[in-house]
Amino acid sequence: MKTAKVGKLLRIYIGENDRYHGKPLYEAIILKAKKIGLSGSTVIRGVQGFGAKSVVIHKAKILRLSEDLPILVEIVDVPERIKEAIDEFGKMIDESECGVLMTLEQVEVIRYSH
Repeated sequence: MKTAKVGKLLRIYIGENDRYHGKPLYEAIILKAKKIGLSGSTVIRGVQGFGAKSVVIHKAKILRLSEDLPILVEIVDVPERIKEAIDEFGKMIDESECGVLMTLEQVEVIRYSH
């Protein structure tokens, strides 16, 4: 069965070394997303990038496993739930004092189920 509806895509751009209460910020965000009942989320590790506070471009090299590489967290859900999640994540980000960029866009959600 195929269903389609309008949803929101929340993207959260952070650094691999960003922390929240001693654990990686991306992990804390994913755990919070699960706890508040969002449909699902994905963490993507970038191979190169920089942000507003960066002095250098961070990139993956063969001999180094990590240099504070960029991390992208993507979450898709209905607009109301994403709005609530943004408020929750905002509190975490403010407390962690990390440089974070969040973007939000409308998407068409197409779900295939049995």
